Amino acid sequence: MSDALRRVTPVVRLAPAKLNLTLAIVGRRGDGFHSLHSVMVPLGLADRLALAPAFAPSDRLHVTGDRVPDLGPADRNLVVRAIGAARAACRARGVDAQLPGLAARLEKRIPVAAGLGGGSSDAAAAVDGALAAWAVEDALAPADRATVAAGLGSDVPFFLAGGWALVEGRGERVEPLPTPRGPAPAVLLVTPGLAVSTAAVFLAYASGIRPGPGAALASSRHVAGELAAGMTAAKFAERAGILAVANDLALATAAVVPALVAFRRALGRLLGRPVGQSGSGPTLWVLYPSIGAAEAAATRVREALAADDLVAPGARPPFVAATRIIVGDAGISAEPSRPAETTAQGGT
Repeated sequence: MSDALRRVTPVVRLAPAKLNLTLAIVGRRGDGFHSLHSVMVPLGLADRLALAPAFAPSDRLHVTGDRVPDLGPADRNLVVRAIGAARAACRARGVDAQLPGLAARLEKRIPVAAGLGGGSSDAAAAVDGALAAWAVEDALAPADRATVAAGLGSDVPFFLAGGWALVEGRGERVEPLPTPRGPAPAVLLVTPGLAVSTAAVFLAYASGIRPGPGAALASSRHVAGELAAGMTAAKFAERAGILAVANDLALATAAVVPALVAFRRALGRLLGRPVGQSGSGPTLWVLYPSIGAAEAAATRVREALAADDLVAPGARPPFVAATRIIVGDAGISAEPSRPAETTAQGGT
């Protein structure tokens, strides 16, 4: 074994899902992307990324999980691209140590193409984990890491920063927000087993399928301001109705996937609570004051699905999970020795 390989430290990172509590589109940028104003939060639901020496000249990726998705060629996957981008950034900053190839093992727990940011979170975890594996954590200043993150995808800077945040621009501007005081709130996530193209949703939005101007932005600014000023968990829970409709992409998603409209309404009738949509969908979410309440709702949804009292669109069974919204310092992290039981998930 070479000295360079001996210096590679195996690391494990947890890559959390995210939720768009609000999502306002505030304009079209010169580069063709849309400018956003979004309050985003990390969830207990997380992918698990392990990095170790590859014993080969190139980086490698192996994906596992209950529903292993087709993530395309490994060299195009965000995890492999992120490791390469971290290596290139280190070289640009004058790091002359060998940065050997890494073998990445990714356990997918977050549904793919669901509006939960799993791929972006994996990329952020890969950047952080690669620097730790090579023992060059200090090689890149926070600004350098942010630049690497922005080059990988719009949501990656949020995950690299960690915690609750107001996200603006294409996603490169991340302003940390204080978390509510009190017990951690929770959400029920329901992801129908169908694919929703983010590009198609934005195309529908650009064609004019959108709500009246300003409503989502006003709600997003209001909630961000309340959080910045300090908010209790109880007061936050009272904002469920406002948050559930503060998504400028919801109408466009409904136009792309009409069956999602009836399902969202049926889910709201079953649970008697406001139902929101994360990002461009198709994941729907329902806010609860505690993980126990969210787990009870998840059980109710699974039972209704099994009895055909609730019919989900899509060729695959829906993903159903109850998970905490993480409060305090949160983001990509080393796996704890005794993982907290923050999620209860499953399908039908």
